[in-house]
Amino acid sequence: MKISYNWLKQFLKVDWEAEKTGELLTDLGLEVEGIETVESIKGSLKGVVVGKVLTCEQHPNADRLKLTTVDLGNGEPVQIVCGAPNVAAGQTVPVVTVGSTLYDDKGEPFKIKKGKIRGEESHGMICAEDELGLGSSHEGILVLDDALLSGTPVSKVFNIEKDQVFEIGLTPNRADAMSHLGTARDLRAGLLQQGVAVELISPSVSEFHVDDRTLKFDVEVEDIEKAPRYAGVTISGITVKDSPEWIQNKLKAIGLTPINNIVDVTNYVLHGLGQPLHAFDAAKVKGNKVIVKTLASGTKFVTLDGVERELHEEDLMICNGNEEPMCIAGVFGGLNSGVTENTTSIFLESAYFNPVAIRKTAKRHALNTDASFRFERGIDPNSVEYALKRAANLILEVAGGKISSEIVDMYPSKIEDFQVFLSYEKMDRLIGTEIPRETVKNILASLEIKFNSVTDGGIGLTIPSYRVDVTREADVIEEILRVYGYNNVEFSHKLNTSISFSEFDPVKIENVVGNQLVSQGFHETMANSLTKADYLSLTELLDESHNVTMLNPLSSDLGVMRQSLLFSGLESVIYNINRKNNSLKFFEFGKTYHKFESGYKEQKHLTLFVSGNRTKESWNISNKASDFFYLKGIVVALLQRLGINKLKTTPTKNDIFSEGITLSLGKIKLVDIGVVKRPILKEFGIKQEVLFADFNWENVLKVGGKSQVKVEEISKFQAVKRDFALLLDKEVTFSELYNLAFQAEKKFLKEVDLFDVYEGDNIEEGKKSYAVSFLIQDENKTLNDTQIDKIMQKLQQTFEKNVGATLR
Repeated sequence: MKISYNWLKQFLKVDWEAEKTGELLTDLGLEVEGIETVESIKGSLKGVVVGKVLTCEQHPNADRLKLTTVDLGNGEPVQIVCGAPNVAAGQTVPVVTVGSTLYDDKGEPFKIKKGKIRGEESHGMICAEDELGLGSSHEGILVLDDALLSGTPVSKVFNIEKDQVFEIGLTPNRADAMSHLGTARDLRAGLLQQGVAVELISPSVSEFHVDDRTLKFDVEVEDIEKAPRYAGVTISGITVKDSPEWIQNKLKAIGLTPINNIVDVTNYVLHGLGQPLHAFDAAKVKGNKVIVKTLASGTKFVTLDGVERELHEEDLMICNGNEEPMCIAGVFGGLNSGVTENTTSIFLESAYFNPVAIRKTAKRHALNTDASFRFERGIDPNSVEYALKRAANLILEVAGGKISSEIVDMYPSKIEDFQVFLSYEKMDRLIGTEIPRETVKNILASLEIKFNSVTDGGIGLTIPSYRVDVTREADVIEEILRVYGYNNVEFSHKLNTSISFSEFDPVKIENVVGNQLVSQGFHETMANSLTKADYLSLTELLDESHNVTMLNPLSSDLGVMRQSLLFSGLESVIYNINRKNNSLKFFEFGKTYHKFESGYKEQKHLTLFVSGNRTKESWNISNKASDFFYLKGIVVALLQRLGINKLKTTPTKNDIFSEGITLSLGKIKLVDIGVVKRPILKEFGIKQEVLFADFNWENVLKVGGKSQVKVEEISKFQAVKRDFALLLDKEVTFSELYNLAFQAEKKFLKEVDLFDVYEGDNIEEGKKSYAVSFLIQDENKTLNDTQIDKIMQKLQQTFEKNVGATLR
């Protein structure tokens, strides 16, 4: 949210520097994320001065250029070449001096330099109004009042406004602060706590009066639950044109583009007072009647942006006398009822709409407007009439016309203010210290919270209607604390805590695993638990009936809670690939969410994503692509780090993989590893291979951390290494050879390793060659050749008998 300091000062006469004011706003809970200097004309016309044209002659070398001498008030006239057809001797003109900077319509700077134009020196530039940002005309140079003195800064002539704008990161609960008046209210409370007494200035509406009753509109509210208060008034005889400069400057400062005087006034009141308004062209309201109601589901309606939308049966609409929709209440206006340059009379609307109803409508139509932003958080129902009168007075000021009807105010059931009792004892307990009671009362008074009763134990309070977020005693205590100042609360330097002992700490295990992955080049990600329901169509493993569906999703992309971490991870992968970050290693600890007949269930997972090269490109490291075995090695190393060994490998049943395995410990499934299917990757626009591992983290924690470290002395007797080159069927796995080897020789065999795999020339079809090494050692003596040969012969016979292996 943007707040103009100049605008803020209209409500509160404060002379602090913007930085100091920003610090106080942040302390009050309105976090100032930045302060930007804004000028009504970029550069503030620095270096542009009033000049008097002394002479004007034809350029000797160009038919369309003039050679002028100009008095800039510094004693020595300068020569300037000018191409404007209307330049003449005796004129008073704006001149950009050498070394000064102007900005084009895109905000790009260009510097005025001394130079030669067609052989004649030019020491500056005589400008048209569009070149200075003072208008749009480029028909000729801008001619100023002859009474102006040479050398006068043009910025003083046109009163260039300079402002500082606060960018405030407003929390959703602070609907009351979504305006300059609301921010000023908070700032005043903070200043009073600082000992600075200032008055809050609210614009007067005492001049509002009805001129005649020639344009009466009937108003009917059919759904008072969705529209508890609805008011309106007609204004006739207006002239739609550009807004005066002071309104345009205020709107531009906070990033709004001026449209016309009527729309600009509604925006000015919205951002000034926090009350959204809407102006209808009265001539387009059939039957001179406004009906506030819902319409049948499927009704078509074209909004201001030209988009035809299909209405929902719960969308509140502003309709004309024929019950035709003119506006989505509190959200967006209609294309055929808005104000145009031909409008001469309007119906001006001010209302309080149900926040929940507006929020649902805005989300359904994926609309987020300044009006809906405020309505869905809750505005002040008591400001409806005041803001309407304020806007009507401003429209008369900037567009002329007259008030042509009484205000119609439909408010059948007044919204009551919240009543809260503040207990001093509870306040002291929550804050952790005792704030002087008089200070508490002063803070509450500065927040416009009224006292109903005062006792030794506490205060009975009435909360102002604009504070929709203050409904409980704890909310009041929070208000007191933020104004008192969190930094003013003293705290003890003594820390009391209870230390619990646990042999197995899940958080510690996560940190151990996370640190190991980071040391291997992985980055941790945290994805949204909400995802697209459409992703379920990419796999048969997930069931749509198990979806946990959002009742009011922010968008279709966030409609359900995820049943798998795969798809949100692939979103991160393509996000990085699209930004030329192609070699990726991600891991995420997260939950999946499922709805079963027995109830809802959450499951904790650890997922790994690997794609691209194993390492970053470097002069001393050759690029090597990540593959299945690389990821498998990382997974096995993680499990071993947690003391999980003797893993069983089986083909995976998970259909997200084109090829993959499942690692288990006994009957307990621990992790699926594999290569993600191409059709799934194509859905995300990923063209490179992605490797994925999905740990059932609850099972990992169940079996992990139970093994003990075994320490052994290094043997004094030498180990012997022997190799086999085995010709095998393609279906035979190294895991089978590994297990057979240890079954055949349990006493002396220490290690079995696969160091080469070959398929190709000189190998018959359906076969492959494995080069396998064996480490043999006796812990008590040195083995002789006869013993070693006997062991190797036993291994060879075992392989030949069980898997049909032959030596090459």
